[in-house]
Amino acid sequence: MSQTFELTGPEARAEAIEAAKAAVGRGEPVVLPTDTVYGIGVDAFSPQAVAVLLAAKGRNRSMPPPVLIARQAVLDALATDIPDHARSLADAFWPGGLTLILRAQPSLAWDLGETHGTVALRMPADEVALELLGAVGPMAVSSANRTGMPAATTAAEAREMLADAVAVYLEDGQRDTQDPSSIVDCTKETPVVVREGAIPLHELQAIVPEVTAPAEGS
Repeated sequence: MSQTFELTGPEARAEAIEAAKAAVGRGEPVVLPTDTVYGIGVDAFSPQAVAVLLAAKGRNRSMPPPVLIARQAVLDALATDIPDHARSLADAFWPGGLTLILRAQPSLAWDLGETHGTVALRMPADEVALELLGAVGPMAVSSANRTGMPAATTAAEAREMLADAVAVYLEDGQRDTQDPSSIVDCTKETPVVVREGAIPLHELQAIVPEVTAPAEGS
């Protein structure tokens, strides 16, 4: 049976984070607010939990979830061969609406789906999300909705779609003020935007001029 926690003050928030931490430790999904929309998240290092996340969304392994982190320092633990332009973009836009696709550390015992040796990383600009990530470590997080349905902007909306597939819902009000994160593929010689979003191309190019726009028809 799932639980919903209203984050109405410091004590309620501490209780909610503890409940979410316990659920993640059991390999169960939680719904959390982010700086874009609400997300459904699990322990990134639990293949079973990631499989549960994908099943809850009605998604297959060909659509692996991104990984949210609490600190930029975690970048080197999760990714390898990180180019200077990726570090520059992270310095400029983290925490915030930027996801970086990087080469995953080959030694990590995780299975996010068909990633082809890459990982999509983001540090969100949301206090609740960062507190939970700080408590549990990196989380595989996708938008809190069934695939093909609108992304949830409250935990209540997420619960209507996901019901008891999620153990804990963290309700912290509306989260619909921003676009989805911009995604930049940094695994190639020249970084390329693969999804336009919260960070406009001209702002990315102000930091890394060689960032290119998505290819026509992509």
